[in-house]
Amino acid sequence: MLDKNIQSAIKEIKLLVSDVDGVLTDGKILISTNGIESKFFNVEDGTAAALARYADLPIALISGRYSKSTEIRSKELQIEHCYQETLDKKSVLDKLIQIYDVEYSQVAYIGDSLVDIPLLEIVGFPISVSNGHIKTKELASYITSRLGGEGVLLEVVELILDFQGRYDIILEKMRKSEFEKKTK
Repeated sequence: MLDKNIQSAIKEIKLLVSDVDGVLTDGKILISTNGIESKFFNVEDGTAAALARYADLPIALISGRYSKSTEIRSKELQIEHCYQETLDKKSVLDKLIQIYDVEYSQVAYIGDSLVDIPLLEIVGFPISVSNGHIKTKELASYITSRLGGEGVLLEVVELILDFQGRYDIILEKMRKSEFEKKTK
């Protein structure tokens, strides 16, 4: 069980920001002999993005490297703000803070590596994946039970909505809107 301070922090979250490689993926990058890059993403993170949209909980991505695969996946998930090829993740977070008119304390950030430390140090709800770097896990208020690439985003979105008392309401709203119209 999470302590009361962490529970209080989760209740204030209005923006979820995540790293990509090692969080939405297992961190492996397949590059073929013709230079084509591939990554594995988990389908459950699509459910997470949909839940977040229904809950008006924006998700943004910040990646230290550029990848066409990440660009494609962010569009599939309808994630409007996907920043790539930036190691200065704090300056990107500062832009997101302005775009969404939130405070650092209202941001959850999921990271797994050393480049994520500056954000984990300042957000209201710092999160590391269970197979993340030891330094990110030391800074995290929450360590996911899932490994990077295994549906981490879904775990975190469900956790936030649950502690905000909105999970069942949002799930029902999504069910009625998405699932029932498909059967009619």
